[in-house]
Amino acid sequence: MTPFSKVLVANRGEIAWRVMRTARAMGYRTVAVYSDADKDAPHVAFANEAVRIGPPPVGESYLSIERILEAAHSSGADAIHPGYGFLSENEAFATACERAGLIFIGPPPAAIAAMGNKAAAKRRMIEAGVPCVPGYQGADQSDANLETEARKIGLPVMVKAAAGGGGRGMRLVERETELLEAIRTARTEAESAFGSGELILEKAVVDARHVEIQVFADSHGNVIHLGERDCSVQRRHQKVIEEAPSPAVDASLRDRMGAAAVAAARTIGYRGAGTVEFLLGADGAFYFLEMNTRLQVEHPVTEAITGLDLVEWQLRVARGEHLPLRQEQVTFAGHAIEVRLYAEDAYAGFLPQTGRIDMWRPATGLGVRIDHGMKDGLAISPYYDPMIAKVIAHGVTREEARVRLVRALAETVVLGPTTNRHFLIHLLEHPDFAAGEATTAFLAKHEFPAPAISDAHWTAAANLLWQASARKHPASMRGWRNSNPEPTPIRLSAGGSERLMQVSSADPVEVPFHIDGNDIVVDLDAFTIRFTDKTYAPPETAAAGSDGKLRAPMDGRIVTIKVGAGDKVSRGQTLIVLEAMKIQHQLKAALDATIEAVSVQEGQQVSNRTVLVTMEPAAA
Repeated sequence: MTPFSKVLVANRGEIAWRVMRTARAMGYRTVAVYSDADKDAPHVAFANEAVRIGPPPVGESYLSIERILEAAHSSGADAIHPGYGFLSENEAFATACERAGLIFIGPPPAAIAAMGNKAAAKRRMIEAGVPCVPGYQGADQSDANLETEARKIGLPVMVKAAAGGGGRGMRLVERETELLEAIRTARTEAESAFGSGELILEKAVVDARHVEIQVFADSHGNVIHLGERDCSVQRRHQKVIEEAPSPAVDASLRDRMGAAAVAAARTIGYRGAGTVEFLLGADGAFYFLEMNTRLQVEHPVTEAITGLDLVEWQLRVARGEHLPLRQEQVTFAGHAIEVRLYAEDAYAGFLPQTGRIDMWRPATGLGVRIDHGMKDGLAISPYYDPMIAKVIAHGVTREEARVRLVRALAETVVLGPTTNRHFLIHLLEHPDFAAGEATTAFLAKHEFPAPAISDAHWTAAANLLWQASARKHPASMRGWRNSNPEPTPIRLSAGGSERLMQVSSADPVEVPFHIDGNDIVVDLDAFTIRFTDKTYAPPETAAAGSDGKLRAPMDGRIVTIKVGAGDKVSRGQTLIVLEAMKIQHQLKAALDATIEAVSVQEGQQVSNRTVLVTMEPAAA
């Protein structure tokens, strides 16, 4: 046994809070770390102690091994839980913890190293007899060689960061003309996200399922699996919906995939919680993708169907205990589905959103669990992943879980930045998903257009503004005129449209809303719209986007500038590469033009709507 008494969680937000809840329930004292951007976050207030580790950029805070270890030393923590993301799969961090005499609540450094590089991991799995996707994971990383190897494999092909995950540094290539650009973009993104530009290539398994197996191992040689999760619904190779069990996996296939996952864990001397990810073809063949040597974002669905607390298991294994169950003792009950509620505009290319959360009211109810790190007034910053919460529902049947999850999303109130809540409901209600038939091609196959702003939204916004204004005056004076009562004109704009509404005395509108200056955010039918009150605003002299200016669509960092003053550009040409929330966005010219000025520099942090490039439109 290796006892410890105080656990520092080297992470932030919902996972930090979630780990601390279990740790405290088991009797441990907890230590939070925080950057300046997170000083008011709930996980900081929840912990027994909290230590500031630096300014918001991750390299100066959550990714600084030195500052995390200093926080452990100053607080007297004797164990560190890394959560997921950040340093959770960093061999150097795990080694540094051990050298500092701290218990690292995770796998041995050698196991992290074995799976930390996709190329090396794949070679090792091939040697161990675990089925793998055909591809290239060699040392020659030149553009020319990668192009040649991709053609040998045959398109479509996946270009993937060898050191990464989470969809960063990953590109699907379906045409030869796109291959070189995909290689270069993936390498640049991988270098930025993981500090390594090494790439691998894999044959794209078309219309497959993404199925992963939860494994657990102790330090006594015991390794088991806790069933599978289906994570096929993805955007930009990042998971959107996860469920357990998979609709495509029966008991026989579960046994075979579980045995392969256990073999993978044994091969590298694993310890703790891990996930072995596979692609499952329509023919039932499955192929190793990668192993995540940490707790997964989607672990709650496994907890729901097994009745187990995986963080408790992590803590028990870390202090030297045997696994609480043998393989034959693991049972599954019901079905669970999880969605990731993000601050992003799903109807505008999934652009990440920033800003203050004005109102946060997570749903409750039978079978509903919401893991989050939110509160009113907390900001979604450009420095971190924009996930707001994980919304999970469990039911006796898959349909019961699905219906409960739809209701939980509909009843959750989040006002502030645009979120993907309405989009998630549409996904869950789609006939293919409801039938359990969604594959990794689900989002590409189907269109989910932005819904029109309803008349009810316009009316609600106008009435709420009228009522808010009326409340500022004595009841006897509301609506007073020195002649017959007349409607009050309120001019609103939203989504590129504008309306003049006529409002008089009306019944109270019972919908969630928040007024912020001249803006009002209205939540109606799970569709949240931000309106601007332009009643007293001067008329605009030009249509938006007609001024020849390229503006930042979100807060972020300028990675690459591809043009200079005097350059002639064509519509659709990439001018700037902006990195926001770990994803690189290609900002393109909206018209044929000549560049007049570039107003930013590479490496510069910019705010939403900052003018980046000024252009002179080409003569018609």
